Amino acid sequence: MLELMNLISVWMIPIVIAFIPLFAFARRVLVYETFVDGAKDGFSTAISIIPHLVGMMVAISVFRASGALEAMTSWMGPFLLGLGVPPEIMPLGLLRPLTGTGSLAYTTELIHVYGPDSIIGRIASTIQGSTDTTLYVLTVYFGAVGIRKGRYALKVGLFSDIIGFIAAIFFCLLVFG
Repeated sequence: MLELMNLISVWMIPIVIAFIPLFAFARRVLVYETFVDGAKDGFSTAISIIPHLVGMMVAISVFRASGALEAMTSWMGPFLLGLGVPPEIMPLGLLRPLTGTGSLAYTTELIHVYGPDSIIGRIASTIQGSTDTTLYVLTVYFGAVGIRKGRYALKVGLFSDIIGFIAAIFFCLLVFG
């Protein structure tokens, strides 16, 4: 059974990649021309979101360079230790909604320092998989289509990130702690 699952997993992506253009061709869709039109639209979308991305990256850089991230970590450290949560995880909870690359870099640093099988490495990895880059997603997608009133999306997204952060810590401490 395991061999069958491995065989399916190895061949699934090539099959899907081959199936889509073949299906489109069978339905008489001009596959290449449609692809090129989509690529043109994607390029114009990428150009239109650059100002939003630059603004977000500048804000993240200011947040980290100002020392605000470290100040919040040191302030929350004793409280987190009282709950049995490693304070080293706190910056990841603050970075993850802002930036995928920055949070991945911080997770990589945590894993390098503490090891992948440490409780810190496991919590960091689980947080990476159970939360999203909410502000990045809102900036890019809402900026691309011109949505100006995204306050409910922001509240729900950040609430979901908080729940994912807490659940990742809780379950990692429950299972591995």
